[in-house]
Amino acid sequence: MLVLNQNTQRDTGRSAQLANIGAAQAVAGIVRSTLGPRAMLKMLLDPMGGIVITNDANAILREVDVSHPAAKQMIELSRAQDEEVGDGTTSVIVLTGEMLQVAEPLLQRNIHPTMICRGYARALDAALGAFASISKTVDLKDNDALLALVQSCIGTKFSSRWGDRVIEMAVQATLRVVQERGSSTGEGTVKEVDIKRYAKVEKVPGGEPADSRVLRGVMFNKDVTHPRMRRKIVRPRVLLLDCPLEYKKGDSNANVEITKEEDWNTLLRIEEEYIEHVCAQIVAARPDVVITEKGVSDLAQHYLMKANITAFRRLRKTDNNRVARATGATICSRTDEIQESDVGTQCGLFEVRKLGDEYFAFLEECDDPKACTLLLRGGSKDVLMEVERNLQDAMQVIRNVVLEPRLLPGGGAAEMAVSRALRAAADAATGVDSYPLRAVADAMEVIPRILATNCGAKVVRVLTELRAKQQTEGPTWGIDGTTGKVADMNAKDGPRIWEPYAVKVQTVKTAIEAASLILRVDDIVSGIKGQK
Repeated sequence: MLVLNQNTQRDTGRSAQLANIGAAQAVAGIVRSTLGPRAMLKMLLDPMGGIVITNDANAILREVDVSHPAAKQMIELSRAQDEEVGDGTTSVIVLTGEMLQVAEPLLQRNIHPTMICRGYARALDAALGAFASISKTVDLKDNDALLALVQSCIGTKFSSRWGDRVIEMAVQATLRVVQERGSSTGEGTVKEVDIKRYAKVEKVPGGEPADSRVLRGVMFNKDVTHPRMRRKIVRPRVLLLDCPLEYKKGDSNANVEITKEEDWNTLLRIEEEYIEHVCAQIVAARPDVVITEKGVSDLAQHYLMKANITAFRRLRKTDNNRVARATGATICSRTDEIQESDVGTQCGLFEVRKLGDEYFAFLEECDDPKACTLLLRGGSKDVLMEVERNLQDAMQVIRNVVLEPRLLPGGGAAEMAVSRALRAAADAATGVDSYPLRAVADAMEVIPRILATNCGAKVVRVLTELRAKQQTEGPTWGIDGTTGKVADMNAKDGPRIWEPYAVKVQTVKTAIEAASLILRVDDIVSGIKGQK
């Protein structure tokens, strides 16, 4: 008896679970070689014909077009990881693929998926406990510790060729946008680090990579509206508006009938008087620079130029918010409500400069700016795009540490320590309950294994040595991804790779929860559209 449409495809039971596991492993296989400092890059052609060269798992999988539902689920994981903590996108995909792979033998032993998921949940609790026990706190004032932390994030990326410049820029930019806010409960303060809105990366092709820097202020891609306006002002008074400095036009088509010729002149005069009145209100506030999100008419430019005021028009809302944070100005919606407190006075230098073919307005040397612009210079657009992606990852890493100042040893050390803790828990468990715990313990070893594989080490020998070192000398021993040798992450002369606690915990949580979700699927119905 046919219940479903004949054009649908259906997998049930064991075959559906094995198909899901196979699809997840295929996605993990794509990004497997992009883990660690010896990572390979992937070159992708996007649908618009542009080229993406990257080793960021999220950027790679975003461009990959898949049709299997489990594979789509895996791609969502890297996006969720990127939005939540910004780093660990490759780890989470590889780990989820491995969690599903080790579940396959359990399914073939006829252990029910619900039992496996229950064991995985228990393994997650044990893993989080192990992470908490080996973590160490970091002092945010210790600049060297923060630089070492970002090095462990950037070291696996393309921008490691740029040396320490990218690392210093990421640390400076993130610490600059940290703000203390009152907590929602009303007790104490919480830190807010909004990198997306207040740390803008401005890419200008050309110049030397060494010219890249973090401004003590902001810049935007605009020139002055009138050629005779001032282009350099020391300690300017900045006024920000989001209203137009031109006569209001009706939203719908408005017709005016005029019977006398004088009425036409009266209409024009009213428009001009309105503009003059608006400009007089602005001039009364004595600003040096006026920036509006809307238009500025020729007449308004004339009045402002006569008052020796520099004007910019049609600035983006996001840029205006950054300028407000950097200069201490308040964005005004009406010119008749401008107060002295709305004018920004924290900017040290305003200047319009030419970079490449474009003019940029710089508002620099601000007193304690809470927003900044990262100026990137370099050879080609593709290189700058990749460096920007790496910078975003690095800034997210610092943000995670500002919000939760705890670190875990990198180089697969934390995963190996968790694997040992899970084996101990599996030995203590009885019967079928011990199988999923042991399976997760095996899966956690995939990170050090891939690190060793990607730098061409003898994998079995290195992993055996690492297990022995962890057993005898503690959980800070991991693999140096550059040389492929086992090293102590805590040693003064070691690689000193430490990673944010938040990233590692999020990676393991996401991987185990996603694996549990995919394992519980036992029926896939995919509707194939009929031929039209």
